[in-house]
Amino acid sequence: MPLVGTTEMFKQAYERGYAIGAFNVNNMEIIQGIMGAVAEKNSAVILQISKGAREYANPHYLTALIKAAIEEYPNIPVAMHLDHGPDFELAKEAVDGGYTSVMIDASHDPFEENVRRTKEVVDYAHSKGVLVEAELGQLIGEQFDSGEGGAMGEGIYTDPDQAVEFVQQTGCDSLAVAIGTSHGAYKFTKGEPSLDFERLEKIQEKLPNMPLVLHGASTVIPEFVEMCNEYGGDLPSAKGVPEEFISKASKMGVCKVNIDTDLRLAMTGTIRKEFIDNPGNFDPRKYLGPAREAIKQMVLRKLDVLGCENSVDHVNAG
Repeated sequence: MPLVGTTEMFKQAYERGYAIGAFNVNNMEIIQGIMGAVAEKNSAVILQISKGAREYANPHYLTALIKAAIEEYPNIPVAMHLDHGPDFELAKEAVDGGYTSVMIDASHDPFEENVRRTKEVVDYAHSKGVLVEAELGQLIGEQFDSGEGGAMGEGIYTDPDQAVEFVQQTGCDSLAVAIGTSHGAYKFTKGEPSLDFERLEKIQEKLPNMPLVLHGASTVIPEFVEMCNEYGGDLPSAKGVPEEFISKASKMGVCKVNIDTDLRLAMTGTIRKEFIDNPGNFDPRKYLGPAREAIKQMVLRKLDVLGCENSVDHVNAG
């Protein structure tokens, strides 16, 4: 099966009340771990590549790895998505490079400029048959995966009425909304976890059948934080979005949930442990292999939370 777009994935997810996992990829082991998990759960998947990942690994290598993955698992619907594209030039490059979905993130701009920049990407991508995700509202934390990050202050929640206007003016295919999630491993540092589900419900009511997206939705599983810290890390007070919140959002029009931080924690914690437990080892396969398995186990857990097991059958039959 060749790479696919997200249209049928989101249609099935919306109608059936689950979300598709969108996992950030940076190297071979991460891709292999993700694909092993989605194959076991018979789940469709979105493999997404950020600007930072493209700069780190070279987009040609990542694209080749993803194409190798779909050859190994030909029955799994896989979409290749540009995550947090900061400008038209990078979005165009991704479209021309074979991506089946791209995100243009102009959420930090004033509304009118966000509309203009988003529509520019939509017009070009749609002319090539590629789908576009846009964002309205701003999340707290690291916005662009450039290696340096970007402070987002206190964030700006998505206005439901403005969301309708934005979708109508841009023609985007899915919309990332801000309801209280945040990027990175330090979410809800000022109190107990809370998402604005009332706001999410209003957005869904005003935009029926519109696929919504949650960024900054990693759950920051405590055992992996503890593993990182036990073996030399320094992640005090790391906190994520409770899993029950993600499950609830998946039944309220959220069709795509981005997951990156949890993958980093699983991989880094496992590698740290291997270095301490086996200090004489210098064979990368001996620590990257367990890290790959940790990625797989993390993704298996995420797929259960999202409720998308057997989504392959839904998508392929759609």
